[in-house]
Amino acid sequence: MDLLSEHSPAGQHVCADLDGRPGSVTLARRTAEAFLAALTRAVPPGGEDTRDSVLLVVSELVTNATRHAPGPLTLCLTHLRDGVHAVVYDTSPLLPRPRTPDLARGTGGFGWPLVQRLARDLRTAVRPDGKEVHAVLAW
Repeated sequence: MDLLSEHSPAGQHVCADLDGRPGSVTLARRTAEAFLAALTRAVPPGGEDTRDSVLLVVSELVTNATRHAPGPLTLCLTHLRDGVHAVVYDTSPLLPRPRTPDLARGTGGFGWPLVQRLARDLRTAVRPDGKEVHAVLAW
């Protein structure tokens, strides 16, 4: 199934090109907040924590891209009939992998399991210029 073939009639969609520096996470989150605010006016979310789940997944995907892929990245959000499709394109061909969470040194390992848990559908694909990570979340 092509994830983008299930656009809502409203066709709500946004993309943000980011430079990959640490401030990219904040810009991605602001982009997602604005997208979700507009989406909420058109189609209210199905659950109390739905908006927060989308924001968390966006933050984690962009954080992973800024930490593990050099250079620019792109975040795209699309409203599907019953969900939100988030995709991050980055410059690293290495696919995400789980790591043992590190509480002592604060080096991470928590984000990817959260994304796996929250996403209804999660896919990755290598591209000639890096990779794309797709997450579909309930709305």
